[in-house]
Amino acid sequence: MVATTTLKKISEMLNISISTVSRALKNHPDISERTKQKVNDLATMLDYEPNPYAIQLSSKTSKVLGLIVPKVSDLFYTSFIDAVEEESRKNGYSLIILKSDNDVNVEINHVRFCKKQRVAGVFASVTPDTENLEAFERLKEVEIPVIFYDRVPTTEKFVRACFDDKAAAILAAETILEKKKKKILALFGDTHISITQQRLEAFKDVFKKHKSTNKLITAHTRTFEESIAVVTEHFNGDDKPDTIFCMSDEIMVGVMKALQILQLSVPKQVSIITISNDGFYPKLYHPEITYIETSGYKLGKLAFEIMIKAINGDKTIQEYDVDPVLVEGSSLV
Repeated sequence: MVATTTLKKISEMLNISISTVSRALKNHPDISERTKQKVNDLATMLDYEPNPYAIQLSSKTSKVLGLIVPKVSDLFYTSFIDAVEEESRKNGYSLIILKSDNDVNVEINHVRFCKKQRVAGVFASVTPDTENLEAFERLKEVEIPVIFYDRVPTTEKFVRACFDDKAAAILAAETILEKKKKKILALFGDTHISITQQRLEAFKDVFKKHKSTNKLITAHTRTFEESIAVVTEHFNGDDKPDTIFCMSDEIMVGVMKALQILQLSVPKQVSIITISNDGFYPKLYHPEITYIETSGYKLGKLAFEIMIKAINGDKTIQEYDVDPVLVEGSSLV
């Protein structure tokens, strides 16, 4: 194994101080031309390369960004990563992608890794069980900006880039009311996540506001399998819903699987509307599913824009939103 040449080694061989070696390599005017020549000749002969981490620590000019993602198999996160990676490349940054697998301990280790590496900034979508944000606070203490995206903590101490989750749920609920549906089964995700809380509250408020006599049943599901079980349970009962609202693509896929198993026709026997990332999954079905678009790609572009502002000194703490869009399919009539 070849030993790495260091400033200390050069200084010892030339019998001069490390600081003199460092300044000579930087062509500092206080160092004589003769000394600069000797230092540079030896550095070249020994194939000396500056330590990028040392430079990064002293200059605070890291060109590496960290991105913590719950999972990379989800189309939403894949499109978010694509957007951030594209913008990083255009702006001269490298991107480290760290997968938490929705495990709090793994997430904390990733945050510590980013701090140790002195990355320029961190994008993070938290796990369903993330409550203690101390590790993220430590990043702020060393002036590493954090941009939370999609799954964000409820605290207002950090910058957050989200979809307008309330607007997305309101748009879905109003669309259902316009179709004069009577019995609605609304499926939401994990109750601990802010995105679920906001969408649930906004969705229910629409029905209250319109003083609707519609029967609204809400349920929570964290997995594909749980979505199948919930739908099967309701359709095996006497009071079957005529419409199902899905809070996410994952929930919608589970719902469609259940309806296939139950041999129920969409929209003849039950209507479907979902909130979807870029509409990829809704378009796989026939008839195509009506959806409220929330684009991971658009959110990634927004998050990077905010990150660059933060790196350049913008200390503004706020939540930035991407507006939802209704895309009509043939599943809600």
